[in-house]
Amino acid sequence: MSEKIVSFRDLDVWKESHKLVLNIYMLTRRLPAEERFGLCSQMRRAAVSIPANITEGFKRRGTKEKKNFYTIAAASLEELRYYLILVKDLGYVKDVADLEARCNHVARMLSGLVKSVAEERGTQ
Repeated sequence: MSEKIVSFRDLDVWKESHKLVLNIYMLTRRLPAEERFGLCSQMRRAAVSIPANITEGFKRRGTKEKKNFYTIAAASLEELRYYLILVKDLGYVKDVADLEARCNHVARMLSGLVKSVAEERGTQ
């Protein structure tokens, strides 16, 4: 029997996306100083948007609203994936495979969350 989810902090997808944010902050600390207000800022903003939108969607009552916020989270995740390609191609980091794998994991979890919200509506 699984534990009841009473807070966004109980969602595994939120936990994983929060870990992703922490990883992105660690990576962006290593970027060149000239990227502090450019790429660094954009990467952090996109990463933070993922768990923030999961959090906001969690408290929304309507299925349509929940799915909208979870979809925004997924879009921010895709934006972050591009930035990972960019920092690698610019030679700022050598390998982003671990972060790409974490993005893939969060993407699958977000997809499952959207599906569960849709199924929840069908059972009400």
